[in-house]
Amino acid sequence: MAIEIANLGFQLNPLPAFSPVFVPRTILRSSKRFRFDRRNLLLLRPPASSLVDEQSQVSFTEPETRLIDSLIGIQGRGRSASPQQLNDVESAVQALEGLGGVPDPTSSNLIEGRWQLMFTTRPGTASPIQRTFVGVDNFSVFQEVYLRTDDPRVSNIVRFSEAIGELKVEAAASIKDGKRILFQFDRAAFSLKFLPFKVPYPVPFRLLGDEAKGWLDTTYLSQSGNLRISRGNKGLRTFSNVSVVQGTTFVLQKNTEPRQRFLSVISKGSGVMEAINEFISLNQNKATGEPQLLEGEWQMIWSSQQETDSWLENASNGLMGTQIVKGGQLKFLVDIFLGLRFSMIGKYEKIGANTYEITMDDAAIVGGQVGLPIEMESKFNIELLYTDDKIRITRGFRNTTFVHLRVA
Repeated sequence: MAIEIANLGFQLNPLPAFSPVFVPRTILRSSKRFRFDRRNLLLLRPPASSLVDEQSQVSFTEPETRLIDSLIGIQGRGRSASPQQLNDVESAVQALEGLGGVPDPTSSNLIEGRWQLMFTTRPGTASPIQRTFVGVDNFSVFQEVYLRTDDPRVSNIVRFSEAIGELKVEAAASIKDGKRILFQFDRAAFSLKFLPFKVPYPVPFRLLGDEAKGWLDTTYLSQSGNLRISRGNKGLRTFSNVSVVQGTTFVLQKNTEPRQRFLSVISKGSGVMEAINEFISLNQNKATGEPQLLEGEWQMIWSSQQETDSWLENASNGLMGTQIVKGGQLKFLVDIFLGLRFSMIGKYEKIGANTYEITMDDAAIVGGQVGLPIEMESKFNIELLYTDDKIRITRGFRNTTFVHLRVA
């Protein structure tokens, strides 16, 4: 089966000796994971000033910000998106395409440079290896576009980490019209930090003929040059782990905004507390009024405390799973196995400007419509350190810091 590094443009045969670590989703069995196991040792550069240094370079209009907001919280570049999230993204994309952006984007210098893939439609249709490349947030996926040289090229890059290296697949490119780039892939290689030379990717591009060719339309390019929307044809096999089909949508950015960089740090699992402190500090002056515990379904993506040996204690104290806030009630939900879930319901009461008292006292193991009650109670306070309609940072049980994403 071919590896379709789909979303930026190509199909490759599987590399027999190379198999990046793929860890299936779990129930957040480690508190410092973002769905993916850290044992792959993919390290992130220290994030000390990463949330701030680029801030002045990021510029988005209101319609562009609407698209960015719709992407916040979608993991795997679209792989885990719910139908509602997909609808929100598509609506924002269509609104921007209707505005037009930079005319004739392929003629603009703004299209040149390295673009990071933030989202693609239909990412779950690719091979397991391809899903490992693009569906795993530990990997960064880029597209480089350089059209105004003696050797115009479009290159697709999977960066495994700063410590390990990257895979780069290059294509000779040409401009067909104001929106369309034609390309034909002709070389690929691994650049690994622990080797002094590049390792060729064993694909006979010359023998692939039309299979190595494709086109990419830029349907929106922002005036700032920070945001691009592209669509690929069926022959275009791009970089996300998607078999690209007619109308497949790609959202790419040159610079990301602080929330995106913050979530990227969490996904990689290194320097998270430093990033949290920086993110909170960055947003302190933007807060208006007292923060509220917003209703919705919130998925825990990180906590500062390691879980105990008792999963029941972890679940009852919010150290794993999902929280549902609705109508003055708080519910903890944790998937166990084979359709069984741990459920615990309680109440919350605001007792300070940003502090809530939590009392959880209605627990059960639930399977379908049947529940087995469990006698247990948990009381603690939570302090809202930061909240918006997508991200919530709190300090709660045993002074633990939590980061939640709103998923519904």
